[in-house]
Amino acid sequence: MQISGQMRDFVVRFAGEGGQGVVTSAEGLAQASTQVGYHALTFATFPSQILGGPTWTQARIAVDPVLSPGDDVDVLVAFNQEAYDTHAEEVRGNGVIIFNANEFELEGDERGFGLPFDELARSTGNNRAANMVIIGALAYLVDMPQSYLEEFVTKRFSRGRVGDDEIIRSNIQALSLGREHMSASGFSLGALESPQMPDYPQLMLKGNESLSLGALAGGLEFYVGYPISPATTILVYMERNLVGRNKFAYQVSSEIESITTILGAGFAGKKAMTATAGPGFSLMGEGLGLGWIAEIPLVVVDVQRGGPATGLPTKTEQSDLMACMFPAHGDVRMPVIAVGSVEECFYGAIKALDWAERYQGPVVLMTEMSLAERAQNIRKPDLSKVEPESRLVYRGNNGYKRYAGWERSPMPLPGNPGAYVANGSEHDDIGDTTHLPSRHVQMTERRFGKLKLLEETEYERDRAEESVVVMPWGGSKGPGLEAYNLLKERGVPVGWFYTMFLNPLPPALLEELRKKELVIVPELNFQGQFASILRSQGIRAEAITQYTGLPFKVRDLVDQITEMTQSVKKEMAGV
Repeated sequence: MQISGQMRDFVVRFAGEGGQGVVTSAEGLAQASTQVGYHALTFATFPSQILGGPTWTQARIAVDPVLSPGDDVDVLVAFNQEAYDTHAEEVRGNGVIIFNANEFELEGDERGFGLPFDELARSTGNNRAANMVIIGALAYLVDMPQSYLEEFVTKRFSRGRVGDDEIIRSNIQALSLGREHMSASGFSLGALESPQMPDYPQLMLKGNESLSLGALAGGLEFYVGYPISPATTILVYMERNLVGRNKFAYQVSSEIESITTILGAGFAGKKAMTATAGPGFSLMGEGLGLGWIAEIPLVVVDVQRGGPATGLPTKTEQSDLMACMFPAHGDVRMPVIAVGSVEECFYGAIKALDWAERYQGPVVLMTEMSLAERAQNIRKPDLSKVEPESRLVYRGNNGYKRYAGWERSPMPLPGNPGAYVANGSEHDDIGDTTHLPSRHVQMTERRFGKLKLLEETEYERDRAEESVVVMPWGGSKGPGLEAYNLLKERGVPVGWFYTMFLNPLPPALLEELRKKELVIVPELNFQGQFASILRSQGIRAEAITQYTGLPFKVRDLVDQITEMTQSVKKEMAGV
């Protein structure tokens, strides 16, 4: 099957059993592509067992920056029969299905071509080169030069070790074999347009890696955590990299131990963080309440997954917002930052640590499975422009009243002047327990009043004059923005707003949103949680919800936003 013309992007889905190289193949293709100037984004989803079970990963390679995994699959790489049966319908009509001829035979589908992944890999002397066979075949389909792939292999395996030359040779041979076999198939998708290397340095990162790097750049000193999907890789990263004098990383025995340990670290003056998922976050509610009432800086990262309970531990969702903003009993409203891209993971981690130090209390940083495991090329952050904030520390004499007044006050550090009790009971100026109504009023207003210190001025806006606007949050930003760009091209009268600062919202943004006829909120949960929170603040907000464990498809958002916009316009016109 020959398709003429040039392509600006293509989407490949790799599907099979966990451990077959499904994820490795997708990430290898993405890395090879970005090294020569393409943009790439991967999406991974797999079962919760350690090895095995149906797994698939999608890679989108494009000339332009990539915002979503892509709606339509151009190529399906099926490692087994189940993978074909499950995913064949997702492949567009003139797409291609490459199946592992060592595993099964495919009849009756004209889009299919059998490639003996394992057999060809073995012929190179490297049994682990099957993914390179596949990448070589894919490169042929889009007319990607062999030199791009050989350069990638040479860079990847030039590690200064004995045997590197042989590994490079066998992998290049595997690429060539994949290309040669695919050339005999008669299939071609057309030529992918030549890449243009960005004029700035890049990094290829996963979301959890980006977040971890951001935390280190933000001055993180103390990290403890308990393994839980999909947050575990943050713990592993910190154990390997948060090292040196006055740095500490450790795996504890429970999420309750995590929150109580960073409470102690924050009280002692350290920038402290932990990361968990929904079930672990639930266990931290009481500890977060203590951090709120005792005014102790700390950061908790919630890498959202499907819930409730164990739920869908390796799928993506945005259903923890209510739990994150209101995690403790009593009058509590946590500061919440929700990142929407791999790049924002870096800067969101810095900002979360800054917020905790600035207002002296706990901050929740929200991300999600689709970001945690997503690999994407981003602009390399300029660390010289990162200026981490530090808390206001008391440096006076004894007799200091830590909680006096209705505003933030300097925080004493243990071993220095300014003794006080960091009390979980309602307290007076020096932290002693009191039940006086006047004290509870003062302290409640003090705690909520400090949130004003976190009000930001920057947020995204486009065509802000429109009466109907789209405002996604978190990981739905990418599909939402891609949908908005298409709507804008089609002349649909809709505007765009976005911020990663969910509580408190930037005051200027809040003022603008209150004037809109409708704020459309795409979010991956059943209840429309962020839309509900916006309505509580006087905004006419309505959610587009999805709760499949997968990200939005752009076409679905385009259709629903168009319908909602037209409905509002008719109402405004009195039709």
